[in-house]
Amino acid sequence: MKIENIKDEFPIFDEKILNNDLVYLDSANSSQKPKVVADKINEFYTKQFSNVGRSVHYLAVAATNLYENTRSSVQKYINAKDKNEIVFTKGATEALNLVANTLGQKYLNDGDEILITELEHHSNYVPWHFLRKSKNIKINFAEVNDNGDISLEDIEKKLTSKTKVIAITHLSNVTGAILPVKEITDLAHSKGIIVVIDGCQGAPHLKLDMQDLDCDFYAISCHKMYGPTGLGVLYGKKKWLEELPPYQGGGGMIREVKKDKISYGDLPNKYEAGTMATAQVIAFDQSIKFMERIGIENIMKHEADLVEYGQELLQKNNSVKLIGNPKNKGGVLSFTIEGVHPHDIATILDEDGVAIRAGHHCCQILHDKLNIPASARASVGIYNTKDDLDKLNESIKHCKKIFNLK
Repeated sequence: MKIENIKDEFPIFDEKILNNDLVYLDSANSSQKPKVVADKINEFYTKQFSNVGRSVHYLAVAATNLYENTRSSVQKYINAKDKNEIVFTKGATEALNLVANTLGQKYLNDGDEILITELEHHSNYVPWHFLRKSKNIKINFAEVNDNGDISLEDIEKKLTSKTKVIAITHLSNVTGAILPVKEITDLAHSKGIIVVIDGCQGAPHLKLDMQDLDCDFYAISCHKMYGPTGLGVLYGKKKWLEELPPYQGGGGMIREVKKDKISYGDLPNKYEAGTMATAQVIAFDQSIKFMERIGIENIMKHEADLVEYGQELLQKNNSVKLIGNPKNKGGVLSFTIEGVHPHDIATILDEDGVAIRAGHHCCQILHDKLNIPASARASVGIYNTKDDLDKLNESIKHCKKIFNLK
């Protein structure tokens, strides 16, 4: 499958937005869906539907097999050692809450410390904050440098004898910084520290190899990987998933229930309570196959070229200030325009059919550090082209003209 023609795979690009061709630059928020994913959801609901793991009739067995096929596809895609290290959740947010909650119950004690960074999305901060309130856990922050990056040196400097967990993003959704997560993991493990990675931005844009990376947990947001909403993946090392307690109770996660005792199911059932998002899981298999047909190396090169091109364009655009210039940068171009609120920028760009995001991007700590209330963010996906970035640049010029800026 050639990247040059990839927009043809996405029905939404046949639509007009306010009489304009759609320029979608909001993939860090959520990616558009290829036809094969939408078709699979429809096919499952109309021809294959049944609950999984409950019944022995034909439809139930077939649906269960499709569901488990996706688990195997995810295992292969991220190179996990065991398919039972793949847990389906309702999103990366739930995956990170699952880790924080279960580690809090089993492993963390009064006075223990957790290290996160000033780059973190709220989903990788608020769950740890809950532990700060309930168990008197201390949270320390690795600091963002002038380039919008986190250095390994600052991570090491912030570690203490009480640090039990490092919880970090793989790729910042604001500055685009790609953190040295393998080196951070090696450092952490040399000191007996658990590593939790928020991979919401990393999974769609970077090559993943859990056995090489060696982190303890990795959270994935499927709707950012050209997949359905309402679905996430938690990779967890088997030793941790076996040791930690269940996150939720209900059907499907038990082995035996008596009036005086309950025993829990094997992995990964132990963490998949209730009726799961079956259609979404089954359709996500198509998302993975779609990305595999293109090739992650091709995706990475395509997006790196786009970001380099976009940076050059915006740097020449007077009054536009790019946020962050990290050493290794993913497909995010966050910026401000002097004298124009980001929400106004996004509204004016929308009139030209250019879709970006404006706000704090669920990263208020970072925006406080940068001393700005909000930013505008253009983020690329596999379907974007240099022409899209030209249109972004022209629309920004249109915005500046409205505000009488040079």
